[in-house]
Amino acid sequence: MYVIVEIAGQQFKVEKDQKIFVHRLSAEEGGQVEFPKVLLVDKDGEIVVGAPTVEGAKVTAKVISHMRGDKVKVFKKKRRKGYRKLNGHRQDLSQIQIEEIVA
Repeated sequence: MYVIVEIAGQQFKVEKDQKIFVHRLSAEEGGQVEFPKVLLVDKDGEIVVGAPTVEGAKVTAKVISHMRGDKVKVFKKKRRKGYRKLNGHRQDLSQIQIEEIVA
């Protein structure tokens, strides 16, 4: 059984006991988080598509840790002009584990 759920503006295909990285959540480490925006449910080949969400479906997850992602370097250059700009960015992430899927 898997579901497609919207977490912090992004869609993820998740199954029970799966660990995923999402944008930083406001919950404490070790805390429970509930995601009510379930867009699709696949229960043993029987697919239910929401319009826009599936009624009564929700996903419960546990926040394992908060961390920062790898550094991404953004380099801009205009040829023959002497213009060069280098910026870096690290995204704040949360690692969660899917505990329960109610569908």
